[in-house]
Amino acid sequence: MRQTITHQQFDAERALYHLQHADVADCVFAGPADGESVLKEARDIGVARCSFSLRYPLWHVDGFTLADSQMDTLTRAAIWYSRHGRITGSVLHGIKAVRECADIELAGCDIESPEFGWKSDGITLRDTRVVSEYLFLDSRDIRLENVRMQGKYSFQYVEGLTVSGSELDTKDAFWHSKNVTVRDSAVRGEYLGWFSDGLTLINCHIAGTQPLCYCQNLTLINCTMENCDLAFEYSDVQADVRGHIDSVKNPRAGLITADSVGEVITGDAVMECSGRVALRAAP
Repeated sequence: MRQTITHQQFDAERALYHLQHADVADCVFAGPADGESVLKEARDIGVARCSFSLRYPLWHVDGFTLADSQMDTLTRAAIWYSRHGRITGSVLHGIKAVRECADIELAGCDIESPEFGWKSDGITLRDTRVVSEYLFLDSRDIRLENVRMQGKYSFQYVEGLTVSGSELDTKDAFWHSKNVTVRDSAVRGEYLGWFSDGLTLINCHIAGTQPLCYCQNLTLINCTMENCDLAFEYSDVQADVRGHIDSVKNPRAGLITADSVGEVITGDAVMECSGRVALRAAP
């Protein structure tokens, strides 16, 4: 028999600890007791139209949905060590909202959470806005679809990331990443993709200084570049750039093709560099 809990307020420590096979709707998790871990170790639960203002509400939860709910800035470290969850239409505004989780889908959400998604596996963001200074550090098998993202040090040490139809406004994105594919997206920042291995950008607009240096197995297909100077330094690259590149410096290996290049800088290299730059023939 599935339990239903509605229109109640909880603020005690572990108020609904180890809740199983239950639906929680239109409840408030806040109050003077300021208790932590209200739904810790829950199993097979549905949470809808609830508001949270307590720390650590969904730790070690296995099998859950969270819909049309609000987690404010006091809801710190909201979802840790949890798995098999779906979050829809919800606001997550507490620091470190998701960490060391697996198989979690977020759709139609508004996320403002420094250090979001660390050390997680199998996380999907779809039709979502996210603001996070350090996004998805050291995570695996991550998917972003139609995401509007603002951050700084995004996707560091991530492995197995796919991004499509998204706008990434970031800084040192994809550092030390492996096997990342970005399609039909805009990527704006500084020092993009340094030390990455297997980074592929397809039909993307890339903007910002000194992008894509020290890369291995770097591929650009039908991309455009804006304000990109000193690009591709010490990278192993195959790049098809439509339009102009401000400058290219000492590519280690491969071929960069563009319509025009402001400057090709060679010499003063610390390693052997045999990469070539070619201008596309006019039609």
